[in-house]
Amino acid sequence: MHAPEFWQRDGLWSRLLEPAGWALAGAGRLRRQLARPLKLEIPVLCVGNLTAGGTGKTPVALALARLLLARGVRVQCLIRGYGGTQPGPLAVDPARHDARAVGDEALLLAAVAPTVVARDRAAGGRLAVTHGAGLIVMDDGFQNPGLAKDLSLLVVDGAVGFGNGRLLPAGPLREPIECGLARAQAVVLIGPDQAGVARGIAGALPILGARLVPDTGWDALRGRRVVAFAGIGRPQKFFVALEAHGIAAVERVPFADHHRFDADDIARLDRLAAGADAILVTTAKDAVRLPPAARARVTVLTVTLAWDDPSALGLLLDPLLPR
Repeated sequence: MHAPEFWQRDGLWSRLLEPAGWALAGAGRLRRQLARPLKLEIPVLCVGNLTAGGTGKTPVALALARLLLARGVRVQCLIRGYGGTQPGPLAVDPARHDARAVGDEALLLAAVAPTVVARDRAAGGRLAVTHGAGLIVMDDGFQNPGLAKDLSLLVVDGAVGFGNGRLLPAGPLREPIECGLARAQAVVLIGPDQAGVARGIAGALPILGARLVPDTGWDALRGRRVVAFAGIGRPQKFFVALEAHGIAAVERVPFADHHRFDADDIARLDRLAAGADAILVTTAKDAVRLPPAARARVTVLTVTLAWDDPSALGLLLDPLLPR
């Protein structure tokens, strides 16, 4: 689905839906109160958020996995596998599993570190331990009480922040901001703070600044005409990044998050590219959902997360590392 525009502002729809948000928040709070989270014998680092939609959790999880692997930690990733058919617990094998089976984000994680897909996070954590994990990086699952977390980082997109500040479905929030902040240890703020996130948090948690840096493949497209398409939480983020990098997108085609591209989608995109004498470009997350026959015709643009202050992140991670 596309995030509704009223999630970013006060208005009639958000006010009418607000009571439903209170009810859902109450149900979530009760679920967490009644739960008995499983405590594993290894640390669990949760990369979560407070809003629905794409804040950048997976790039943060990937960056953390790479950093910890470089320090010799036996990292495994754990994810629900949204968009996939396999409930798990299942160790992802990119040679056998596709996005239809395990979801797009699981494949991105599995390219960096061993990854487990599990709707039951506790069962997934146990499988990771069985497979030799020394530390789990959990992508999403902050609101899921099945597995105890040793460190929780909340990812916030600096461009949109917490939207209109209302709870689903009246706004983007999965739970009240103050409740989420009380269970986390830090906020990862991606990009410039255009939404006043720091002011809203008011010092409740440390804020780790980060930014998504285009990889070298972007430079080759400067001056080229492209048709850009994306099925991520906020496709506009990709389109704006292209423009900022000097890449002329003559057509911008948004799809719903986790959209499964079919032959009709590809035919439509091919027509747009041919008509504009342009090339097709998309994100790494979208690329793993393309039909195999179409992948050679699409240029994939990747990004890397860069930390503003790696030493501040290190202070949070050090207690989790083996002595």
